[in-house]
Amino acid sequence: MHPTLNIAVKAARRAGQIINRASNDVDLLKVVAKQQSDFVTEVDRAAEAAIIETLREAYPSHGILAEESGATVGRDEEYQWIIDPLDGTTNFIHGFPQYAISIALAHRGQVTQAVVYDPIRNEMFTASKGAGAFLDDRRIRVGKRVKLQDALIGTGFPYRSFDNVDAYLAIFKELTQSCAGIRRPGAAALDLAWVACGRLDGFWEFGLSPWDMAAGTLLITEAGGLATDLAGEPDYLDSGNIVAGSPRIFAQLLQTVQNYKGSALPR
Repeated sequence: MHPTLNIAVKAARRAGQIINRASNDVDLLKVVAKQQSDFVTEVDRAAEAAIIETLREAYPSHGILAEESGATVGRDEEYQWIIDPLDGTTNFIHGFPQYAISIALAHRGQVTQAVVYDPIRNEMFTASKGAGAFLDDRRIRVGKRVKLQDALIGTGFPYRSFDNVDAYLAIFKELTQSCAGIRRPGAAALDLAWVACGRLDGFWEFGLSPWDMAAGTLLITEAGGLATDLAGEPDYLDSGNIVAGSPRIFAQLLQTVQNYKGSALPR
């Protein structure tokens, strides 16, 4: 395992311990609404602090982009950690067991290391650029299905901005009729990890943040899949819009999404 990835795994496990302890007393947590349907708890902040402390002990000069504390420029501007300490906070505060920790390292703007950790199932997804993707110690690959009609597709419903809801609903309607099923578990980082290991065949969503996607997309590409923005370009971290999947399903999913460019579809 690459040394930076090893540190990221250590940070994720430390955050997972905090989250698992707190999950026993969710009703006692103080919850703050950042905006409509977007929440933060003391657990998010404690997990993020633990991750950052672990990373900075090993790499004090690296920059950090974290969901709760924002961006910090490091002395070494070539490296930036991208962190979501608890992706799926709404699930967490409702006791819905689908959330994860996402940690990625970008070097010169390219994500090179990735960790998505599911603390409930104790599943550790990891990837290093050019070295493959793994679930715990097992190499993973995207699914082998070739027809959209046989594919299980993941998505995330709009919950903060509804500017593109009509285009989204049109895509949802078409896919509902043309694939095996659609799932919306509510934690994009984990959804992407599940694409990487073949539990989902594809995924699309609008309006995500870099920390939702950075680790999961490297998992997918290292597992043999594809990930782009809605125009088929590799700018999803900037646009916040993503289509991903195994190669054959990705192509059909992207085409379905692009059919709605006239419906105020975002980039």
